[in-house]
Amino acid sequence: MIKLLRFLKPYKVLLIVIFILAVGQVSANLYCRIDADIVNNGIAAFNTNYIWQTGGLMVIVAIGGTICAVIGIYLHLVSQQE
Repeated sequence: MIKLLRFLKPYKVLLIVIFILAVGQVSANLYCRIDADIVNNGIAAFNTNYIWQTGGLMVIVAIGGTICAVIGIYLHLVSQQE
């Protein structure tokens, strides 16, 4: 395994960036799982303002996760063409 790591040296920065983007995507996906919080604090309490605020935040986080995924895939494809 250690012998194979020398072949990854030219791609070190690219691998780190793709890893950070993947962590960002996974974090966004996990954060969007707070729909139970909307049900408990928004729907059950008839608090439409909370539903809109939390839903809007979820949309922003989902867009951020999608951007991380698209950039990560693009960088991965670019690295394969080299």
